[in-house]
Amino acid sequence: MRWIRRRPRWDTPPNGPDQERTFLAGPDDRGSEFVRLLRIGAEFVRGFRRLHFIGPCVTVFGSARVPEGDPNYELARAVGRELARSGFTVMTGGGPGVMEAANRGAQEAGGYSIGCNIRLPMEQLPNPYLDRFIEFRYFFVRKVMLVKYSYAFVMLPGGFGTMDEAFEVVTLEQTGKIRDFPLVLMGSSYWEPLVTFLRDPVLAQGMIDAADLDRFIVTDSPEEAANVIREAAIKRFGLAYRRMPHRRRFLFE
Repeated sequence: MRWIRRRPRWDTPPNGPDQERTFLAGPDDRGSEFVRLLRIGAEFVRGFRRLHFIGPCVTVFGSARVPEGDPNYELARAVGRELARSGFTVMTGGGPGVMEAANRGAQEAGGYSIGCNIRLPMEQLPNPYLDRFIEFRYFFVRKVMLVKYSYAFVMLPGGFGTMDEAFEVVTLEQTGKIRDFPLVLMGSSYWEPLVTFLRDPVLAQGMIDAADLDRFIVTDSPEEAANVIREAAIKRFGLAYRRMPHRRRFLFE
């Protein structure tokens, strides 16, 4: 006797098929799985092609629920400005709140602003401060893009999504999957309870090493954040200011 899996009704939300939910719901028939694999591969290729020429980038993470005028919105806006003045492309998840503020600050400083949006059952619309906008079906494809092109990561106050992104970045660094790019936590009063938790009980019980606590910087100063990132980019990773390469039309770039 064997269990037979039947697709539950909640695999398809009311407003249309959710490809990622279906993908993560368990095994499907092999034809559907193969088609899905091609779709995921095509999404990666599209992201690689669209982001190939964006230049050295800093990804800013944070809550989509922060309204304009909120102190965290204004902090993200100032961070975007300082990063753009330092010559970095500012990349976010492309949505509202902190993401909008960082993109807005970058444009206000004459910098380049990128958004990698995600299709959600409750539609997340791209913010109006984007020079380039890419929409993804799959969270994991989007997360790869937000990490792949960045030389630093700035975390502003946020919820589950921001925490997930912060811990994924620090785990990739801890395991050597990416280099030790700067990870800046903006808003000391917001992040201090988390830092305290990481010291005790996490560090105290040997779940991480003491050096892991040095993988991030906590600050309230956008200028300090930009300076730390710029210094690391130049001294640690060998970046230098120069003109961007020209796109090659025969490759449809």
